[in-house]
Amino acid sequence: MPAPGNGYAGGTVAVGVKTRRLGARGPTVSALGLGCMGMSQSYGTSDADEAKATLARALDLGVTFLDTADVYGPFVNEELVGRAIADRRDDVVLATKCGLIAGTSAGPSIDGSPEHIRAACDASLRRLGVRTIDLYYLHRVDPRVPIEASVGAMAELVTEGKVRHLGLSEVRPETLRRAHAVHPITAVQSEYSLWTRDPEDGILEACRELGVGFVPFSPLGRGFWSGTIRSVSDLGDDDFRRELPRFQPAAFARNLALADRVAALAAERGCTPSQLALAWLLSRGETIVPIPGTKRRKYLEENVGAVDLSLSRSDTERLEAAVPRSEVVGTRYPADRMATVNR
Repeated sequence: MPAPGNGYAGGTVAVGVKTRRLGARGPTVSALGLGCMGMSQSYGTSDADEAKATLARALDLGVTFLDTADVYGPFVNEELVGRAIADRRDDVVLATKCGLIAGTSAGPSIDGSPEHIRAACDASLRRLGVRTIDLYYLHRVDPRVPIEASVGAMAELVTEGKVRHLGLSEVRPETLRRAHAVHPITAVQSEYSLWTRDPEDGILEACRELGVGFVPFSPLGRGFWSGTIRSVSDLGDDDFRRELPRFQPAAFARNLALADRVAALAAERGCTPSQLALAWLLSRGETIVPIPGTKRRKYLEENVGAVDLSLSRSDTERLEAAVPRSEVVGTRYPADRMATVNR
């Protein structure tokens, strides 16, 4: 058993949030996690006090699967999370990531070399203030480095006790299989939501076949499915969604019709559009654990309500019919960022 204070509660929750096993070999986690990126970047002005309060509230509610990365901020998000969990480490299943580097004029760069992975892990441990990371992801696959070399270095971190479980982000099925042959992969993280259905083209099936958990990020379409964004002008000038093709004015106007359909279905069920969108994802499989991001307590509490919302086959079919893949306008990212996805 791990030493006291070394984390790995294995999914102990404080209140009534349901739990799920993250793959065949992974930890038990709250059925809904918390993506922490937006507390430090991308979605307008940060509020450190509200972010800290949101993290504390998450733990109080039993949302104890927390997701961060060294590139968020960069670095400051890990520090924020580390401070928030300092007195409650045993309540948390903590995930962070390496391999994606911010700060270049051409956008993020990728480094999946063994040397970088080892150094990045040590730096993350220091910023988080922990002895062990529960789930360590390779944030993006480096096309210059064989996946076997990257995962081999991550496996050494497991042997050294610095990491418990390994994950990959945004990978295609064959990459997952090659990685899994080197060391068991516990989870794959990729964007998945009502308007991003790409994981259904192979990676979800590969995860089921290998006993790997699946962690959807941006499960609310970067806030789109909340129904609160009615115009691009609702976004701050420094909000990175203004760069995304789906949020360009012409595309957004057409996508808004899809959001209105989801809102109408949510009203029928007596829930919010966000809760309905999250419940749909939760219905896709027992090893799927979405990590909606928020920096405010009120949205966290709303999201948690999705865990107890059961959908019938008819409900899911109506939702999927309301948001056909063919009617979503715009790609997930601009071309340069799409190039970093291992498709």
